[in-house]
Amino acid sequence: MNTFGSKIDAHALGKVAVLMGGASAERDVSLMSGRGVLQALRSRGVDAHAFDPAHNDLGELKRGGYDRCFIALHGRHGEDGTVQGALELLGIPYTGPGVMASSMSMDKIMTKRIWRAEGLPTPDWRLVASGEETALALQALGAPMIIKPAREGSTLGLSKVTSPEQCEQAYLLASKYDPEVLCEQFIEGDETTCPVLGEGAGACALPVIRIVAPQGNYDYQNKYFTDDTKYHCPSGLPEAEEREIQRLVVQAFRSLGCRGWARADIMIRASDRKPFLLEINTSPGMTGHSLVPMSARAVGISYEDLCVGVLATATLDTPPGATLSPAQGQPQEAVTP
Repeated sequence: MNTFGSKIDAHALGKVAVLMGGASAERDVSLMSGRGVLQALRSRGVDAHAFDPAHNDLGELKRGGYDRCFIALHGRHGEDGTVQGALELLGIPYTGPGVMASSMSMDKIMTKRIWRAEGLPTPDWRLVASGEETALALQALGAPMIIKPAREGSTLGLSKVTSPEQCEQAYLLASKYDPEVLCEQFIEGDETTCPVLGEGAGACALPVIRIVAPQGNYDYQNKYFTDDTKYHCPSGLPEAEEREIQRLVVQAFRSLGCRGWARADIMIRASDRKPFLLEINTSPGMTGHSLVPMSARAVGISYEDLCVGVLATATLDTPPGATLSPAQGQPQEAVTP
């Protein structure tokens, strides 16, 4: 695994657009990720250029002669299948999962439905549409309970409630980010995350990271802008637990049809050490505080090699020419309304 990205011919990767910024609530983090990726690729001789979809029409990628895209966008219109669909139409290979896998993975409710159907452990949940329904969910799931937008990342709009009186405000906060709000059973225990690289039978989990946040509050600020959160990699978990988490995240990755790379978040219940899958991130952060580079370093993969290796996996759901019909190029009868 420690040769990942180290033996790739940078010139063979062609002209590369690093998509960063965008218009989502995670724009600032995306810019930090994109700048890091851009610098890393250029340091390895890749012809890489910054491209912000918030300021540039995606059609410029085709007109600019780009051969592939590294998606460093986070959140809406970056990892929800929309930009992936646009790149499919443009015929420009891109990093990370395809259209359907990206769309399903971004939707925490759809993700949990698939995982539950596949027999993978994930906390119980309710989909709610009001503060009153949130209070009813608290009765059903028990306190404490997590309330969060169904299709947002970086813990934006997330609350932890312990009483019915807190439900209305927590629902209103989450609904600012998404009309679909998820209430989730809180799992008390160790918080961990684990990246996956590859595709299908070749998908492989990197080392697990154990996260210890101040007062257990791993929020947006503690994720990206402070040094108070402690990350343990090696995780310090018993070897059997580490292996089980790695097995679960690869299964979770495959069940959603992911490819390229992703990172899954897992809680280990303190009472019985059972792991529970929370969600999966299909365009992981690549900032100075980000976790995929940290896990990769533990097995000898540098940040630069990680970026080049992920870029080399860029592909399309449908290879160019695969959609041509047998009659392509033959005269067709005009169809009149």
